[in-house]
Amino acid sequence: MVDPLPIPMSVPPEDEGKRLDQFLAVHLDISRARVQQLISEQKVLVNDAAARPSLKLRGGESIRILGPPARPPLRAVAEEIPLDIVYEDDDLAIINKPAGMMVHVGAGATEDQRNRGTLVNALLHHFANLSGVGGELRPGIVHRLDKETSGLIVVAKNDAAHHNLAAQFARREVKKKYLALVHGWLQKDSGTVSASISRDRVRRTRMTTREAGGREAVSHYEALRRIASPYGKFTLVEVKIDTGRTHQIRVHMASLGHPVVGDTLYGAPRELRAVRLPGKHDKPGAISLDRNFLHAAYLDLAHPRTSAELSFRNSLPPQLEDFLQRVEGISPASGKKA
Repeated sequence: MVDPLPIPMSVPPEDEGKRLDQFLAVHLDISRARVQQLISEQKVLVNDAAARPSLKLRGGESIRILGPPARPPLRAVAEEIPLDIVYEDDDLAIINKPAGMMVHVGAGATEDQRNRGTLVNALLHHFANLSGVGGELRPGIVHRLDKETSGLIVVAKNDAAHHNLAAQFARREVKKKYLALVHGWLQKDSGTVSASISRDRVRRTRMTTREAGGREAVSHYEALRRIASPYGKFTLVEVKIDTGRTHQIRVHMASLGHPVVGDTLYGAPRELRAVRLPGKHDKPGAISLDRNFLHAAYLDLAHPRTSAELSFRNSLPPQLEDFLQRVEGISPASGKKA
């Protein structure tokens, strides 16, 4: 339990540069997960204003705690869930995450199915040690993938590895590339989208590039294949991201007018309906994809202990490969044009 502080706490000069959540965890003697929950509930005021957990303190700020968190934070539990482990050593693991799996639950989750079936639940079962830097709900998690995005994700097995990997991400030294199928033909074979991203004020589950004051986000894309099919025009693209904002690739591609196939949150249709082509008596039936056509296919980083370069490549999962063939009019079973 965290009691309200009747007298504001003053940040000592020697704590300059520390994150707000780190400072409070030490001075209140509670976990960072509990601190982050307090902050998310806007029960922590810095100079009488709500603040983010990552706020860098300058010294001299006045901090007030308005009350205890609504409920104690969850502790993630181990579950026997199969994992596709691409690489593993004493410091890290590279996992091929399937679509439909959340990386971790949120701080507001309860002891029900929302605290089950996540990557963290599976990691706790498969690995004896995971870093604790991310808190009780995110052991080992250095970065994230959206629930409906598949592909490569790095996991830290100890705190030293976590800090090193996090620093590589912060310095933009980790190279991440994704494969995506988007609606329409991109005007250019390659390009860069540099548009800040913030949460949509009306639809809170969405992010947007249209609001002022968002966080910097940079994505570089290259068209790999342009497809003209009975279902319309599509482009298979490779996207390299310099930053890792929430829904970044999905938002950036949608901002160009080319949403990711299957991404109904950002404007993609739920179903692809075919048109009858000249000289054809029949037209193929409608098809749909119950996930986003977005896959983290490339991951390059330096080993956190040895600094050796590690490079990982991961092809499209069968579901996306089969869907791509159907869009192109190829029968997945025969490999021939339908």
